[in-house]
Amino acid sequence: MTNNLEQYTASQAVALLKEKKISVESLARSCLQRIAERESSVHAWSFIDPEHILRLAQEMDRAGPRAPLYGLPIGIKDVLLTDDMPTQYNSALYENFHPHIDASCVSLLRQAGALIFGKTETAEFASSGNLAPTRNPHDFLYTPGGSSSGSAAAVADCHVPLTIGTQTGGSMIRPASFCGVFAFKPTWGIVNPEGAKIFSPSMDTLGWFGRSVDDLVLLNNVLDPQAETMPVVSRSSARIAICKSPVWSHAEAPTKQALEQCAHQLKQDGASIIDLVLPEEFNVLAEVQKLIMLSEGRASFLAQYREDKSKLHPNICAQVENSAGYTRKQLREAYDIAAHCRSLFDAIAADFDAVLTPSTPGPAPLYTQGSGSMIFNGMWSLLHTPCVNIPVIRQAGELPLGLTVTGARFSDRHTLAAAHAIVQ
Repeated sequence: MTNNLEQYTASQAVALLKEKKISVESLARSCLQRIAERESSVHAWSFIDPEHILRLAQEMDRAGPRAPLYGLPIGIKDVLLTDDMPTQYNSALYENFHPHIDASCVSLLRQAGALIFGKTETAEFASSGNLAPTRNPHDFLYTPGGSSSGSAAAVADCHVPLTIGTQTGGSMIRPASFCGVFAFKPTWGIVNPEGAKIFSPSMDTLGWFGRSVDDLVLLNNVLDPQAETMPVVSRSSARIAICKSPVWSHAEAPTKQALEQCAHQLKQDGASIIDLVLPEEFNVLAEVQKLIMLSEGRASFLAQYREDKSKLHPNICAQVENSAGYTRKQLREAYDIAAHCRSLFDAIAADFDAVLTPSTPGPAPLYTQGSGSMIFNGMWSLLHTPCVNIPVIRQAGELPLGLTVTGARFSDRHTLAAAHAIVQ
């Protein structure tokens, strides 16, 4: 054991809490001390109340272990409603807004015994609006990604062991790659999004960040209403498809090298490695994802636009005003393409234990250059597949980088098991 309790993974911490080898209050104090030391540089939190956290922690210690997430500190992306904390969406329209109701996932976390620690920073409405002020904890000159930037940075910098985020295009897998943490975007629709600000109803998905695959499974057991027994995937006999995807031309040297090295190591360990070239239908999915996202954003932000568009980022106003000029006919055709490719990919992925693909073009760009490209993520968000970001080994001084493990829709547990085998 270490005195630096904030450095434990969620799985390690919850085991110690249940055995009463550490107290909820001692873990909370360690996390708060880390935040006090680092938050002025990382800017991961939009709201945190240390006194409130410690009161809740003391109450949990008196009650004792009673639930699967007992006493575990968890951060919540500030696009999700919280009863006892403001929900501000990084928007001038909602400054100090107190909804006094929990989003569905927050309610489930509380019922499971989690200690809701605070609200993590986000891009405006988790969209292409104002960026979060969060910096990459590995180097403050670089971006942590978006829009779940605060959630990724809070886990990476040992503020809390778990956080909740959301993804429309690449808002979880991208920051997980840039910050060097694990993240899980479940199959679309598995986790109830009630209480989250929706950008694209047909793609928005709630997910979570952790420091191990076991951490991701821990939350999956609570938030997935049909979480079956965890299957076992053997690394030495796994069938793994290497999918460079139709946007491979965007891959930078570090990403190419990471994918090649991972494939080589898996093959040496006995796994069957197959290069997967997707059918031509998939070549248009990057544009299809963008068209659907921006078209659905028109309705999602219409109320805020009519309330006071002067307080919205120009990019959000442009969505409502349909500056891209997308038609309803194009949207209908895009939906049909997406539906066809979903069933097609499910059939393709059924032949493999996992599909391994890039998470990002490369390491994080400078903060001044934006939150980075979602070009390698948007297709999987559109296809509704489960995605796990796994950090790759890096040399001293290098920024983090990740790879994505994915599979057919509703193969969430198998995809997590495959990610576990690949990480080992």
